[in-house]
Amino acid sequence: MDSIEKKVKIGETDLSALLGYNDLYLTMLESRFQSSITVRGDTVIIRGEPAEVKMIEKTLSELQYILGRKGMLTQDDVSSVLQFADSTMPQEGKTKSNEISLNTIVLSGKRETIKPRNKHQAEMVSKVMNNDLCFAVGPAGTGKTYLAVALALAALKNNEVNRIVLSRPAVEAGESLGFLPGDISEKVDPYLRPLLDAITDMVSAEKFRSMSEKRIIEIVPLAYMRGRTLNNSFIILDEAQNATRTQMKMFLTRLGKDSKCIVTGDVTQIDLPYKKDSGLVDVERILQSIPGIEFVYFDKADVVRHRLVADIIHAYELSDQAMQKHSDKSQE
Repeated sequence: MDSIEKKVKIGETDLSALLGYNDLYLTMLESRFQSSITVRGDTVIIRGEPAEVKMIEKTLSELQYILGRKGMLTQDDVSSVLQFADSTMPQEGKTKSNEISLNTIVLSGKRETIKPRNKHQAEMVSKVMNNDLCFAVGPAGTGKTYLAVALALAALKNNEVNRIVLSRPAVEAGESLGFLPGDISEKVDPYLRPLLDAITDMVSAEKFRSMSEKRIIEIVPLAYMRGRTLNNSFIILDEAQNATRTQMKMFLTRLGKDSKCIVTGDVTQIDLPYKKDSGLVDVERILQSIPGIEFVYFDKADVVRHRLVADIIHAYELSDQAMQKHSDKSQE
């Protein structure tokens, strides 16, 4: 559906009281809706799908009414109005686990409606909804990262979390961040680009820029996660096979109150100098008995990229098996 733009004049209402201290209430609105919301002077500019734009306009009107009647707004007031909006608009990402199917809508993205595309993706959606920590392990092209980002955006939109934190190990062809040109943003951009691509495929560039500036969405290298506690957050660690055991423990212990976490990776594509150092390899053995932690395993049959990707993965598997057999024979 085509997007529209609506300009809403605030009039005599105290704009700072309406938007909250440090734009807190504006941030709450942006977290709930996919549309972009910007403020120019005394005008709020809303860009998005017509039905949602209309709902945001009604929400602002209701908040103005409460502010005029009470003389102030509280976070509870805004939450109550947003809950009313939740009850009058279709919800995404709140389907019960026994209702998960290939027709389950995870998120209405910028260009398409995102649904599970195979049984393992449906399993991942179910386990993420019903557990606080989920590991999605399997080959490239199975949609692990893309689906994880969609689930995070759905949780943000449904007010289940206040922010999204996305992370990746900065391990690539033996280069370290310090040897790459540019400032920190330019240094980490190549490593985090797949996460950026997934997000901008689901929300507009303007919306993403606004959410990044307000730190509703934060993308950081794994090395910068140490010492943090992430409350009320949806956290994703991508390419986790390149996290060392120490880094994996550090990352998993960042999980704070009312947060969810998805860890994705492919144990056949470890870029660490010593593959045995990968924190993803032995994490199931360490964590398998803990309630609230689940694992989903993808295989080459789940590949959703180009049709040749599954064949390429299969060819490499056959090559690895042949090399292993040759190595075994040479040792006899």
